[in-house]
Amino acid sequence: MPLPLDAPSPGSSFTEFLTGLGHAPTWEIPPGAEGTLQAPEGTTVLALRYEGGVVMAGDRQATEGYAVAHRRIQKVFPSDRFSAVAISGTAGLAIEMVRLFQVELEHYEKIEGVRLSLEGKANFLARLVRGQLPMVFQGLIVVPLFAGYDEQEERGRLYTFDVVGGRYEEREYGATGSGARLAKSYLRTAYRPDLDAAGALLVALGALVAAADEDVATGGPDLRRGILPSVYAVDAQGVREVPESQVRDAAETALEDVR
Repeated sequence: MPLPLDAPSPGSSFTEFLTGLGHAPTWEIPPGAEGTLQAPEGTTVLALRYEGGVVMAGDRQATEGYAVAHRRIQKVFPSDRFSAVAISGTAGLAIEMVRLFQVELEHYEKIEGVRLSLEGKANFLARLVRGQLPMVFQGLIVVPLFAGYDEQEERGRLYTFDVVGGRYEEREYGATGSGARLAKSYLRTAYRPDLDAAGALLVALGALVAAADEDVATGGPDLRRGILPSVYAVDAQGVREVPESQVRDAAETALEDVR
């Protein structure tokens, strides 16, 4: 559909462009509907740095109250060539936020001709989290986790967020979701700054298994059903999904350690 003659020229922000056209994304539910929605919740995601990059992993389970809503939900996504984002909280809203974030980064690169810096990407994601603040007061919360490879500093970096859009860079590891406290307790003892990519994968899977062992909302690796955590790595070559065979091997080792 052609744009109106008086349409604003596209700036570096896709959301601001939509706002100028009167089609701004909204994060609200109708008045009076508070407390009536039952939406699936994504649970535990985590990330940790290793020499040369960062690994991000998430379990596959979504809950609705005390029931399992989905067993194979995707919680970790590439956001552009050199970064990845993971979600916890209200699953539907979180996935839509990720899609908007992906479009924003692509739009910026097309308009400006360069990629947004990693710090700039984290700041923009914080703005998206802050923009859904009206939903927070209605119990629909989205808290992402963001990580990527900083091309200027040539190292992996990761960021956690709070429900009002606060952004915090983590030096070693981070986690969010219902099993985050348990995952971070494991990471506190297992993490080493000299980890390579394979070692970081083992530690990440160990943290998810440890969280699932105590937190009923977190789904651990289910080898019988073939349900494995989503795992992405980001380094100087870009973002890539870790092959299922490697994830399975790491999951088997992590499960053996728990037993």
